[in-house]
Amino acid sequence: MRILVVSAPLLGHLLPLLPLAQALRDAGHDVLAATAEDGLNARNGGIEIEDVAPGFEFGRIARRIMLRHPLLARAELAGDGGLRTVSRLFGAVNDRIADGVVALADRWKPDLVIHEPLAAAGALAAARRGIPAVLHENALFDGPEVFGATRMAAPLARHGVAALPPAAATLTIAPPSVVGARDGLPMRCEPFSGEGEVPDWLAETPERPRILVSRSTVNGPGASPMPAVVAAASEVDAEIVLVRPDAKTASSAMPENVRTVDWVPINAILPTCTAVVHHGGAGSIFGAFATGLPQLVTPGPGDRKFNAERVAERGAGLALPAKRITAADLTRLITDGAMKEAATEVREEIQAMPAPADLVPRLENLP
Repeated sequence: MRILVVSAPLLGHLLPLLPLAQALRDAGHDVLAATAEDGLNARNGGIEIEDVAPGFEFGRIARRIMLRHPLLARAELAGDGGLRTVSRLFGAVNDRIADGVVALADRWKPDLVIHEPLAAAGALAAARRGIPAVLHENALFDGPEVFGATRMAAPLARHGVAALPPAAATLTIAPPSVVGARDGLPMRCEPFSGEGEVPDWLAETPERPRILVSRSTVNGPGASPMPAVVAAASEVDAEIVLVRPDAKTASSAMPENVRTVDWVPINAILPTCTAVVHHGGAGSIFGAFATGLPQLVTPGPGDRKFNAERVAERGAGLALPAKRITAADLTRLITDGAMKEAATEVREEIQAMPAPADLVPRLENLP
């Protein structure tokens, strides 16, 4: 089979799709991914990627939407925009990438399309060719709900498709104990952050607890937790590692228990850690869940507030504004037994879900 995997032009949107893409490739299928701009940075994931919108600029589209809808912009920055903002923003994104995805499908002639909820252009290409489309969740948000909110009237009209049919299957990766029961085929999330070298010192488990602190792969609104963590670090009995600190943080004086590192494949490092502090992106959420690590999540724009709240409600971590992180919070993150137990339960829940390779036969036999 030829299988086209479609993602919005953001690295964090495509990476969660790659484990299934790799499983399909390993089963002997031809797999090609379609995205643009930031998503192209996933090219070290072993799957060929096609740029379907050369010159695409996500930031330009986002700024235009926010300027046109200032009230929505305010809500979005507070993490309260919900699907109102998503429908407009990713409607515009899909309008921009749709022609390229359709053209690629016409040229490459896939037998199946797999797309994430915010890449409705993939469903459009599948509908136009009369082949099955599979909806692959890549976050804690309900995938069908997000997909259904995307505004697609213009690209549908351009390509002569009256309406997008229901997905042939929906793959759901969120642990039910975190988001509740969902319809669809459950699939284990196998967090993937690309390939890369890990420094020897970071590959080893240290003598005292290690707290990994990361930030978003995309520049944009939302405060980084790093300055507050650095300010509190000297009072915390732990090794604290900052991944890709911003220039201002990197140039500041660091307590002796703080170390910095450039880009590294974070999911390869998490087993050496005791806890994680991050911005609330879905990739970071699932990385900590899959490793059974307590996480301190800073609420922010997009789905970050939603994600932080789900982690805290599950008892698997803390949800705190970036600027309010204290030494007591960091100490609790590495010493709270109940929090560790909850995080371990989520890890075991994820491990019990079918692996991506287990879903390959189901996908091979879709009508």
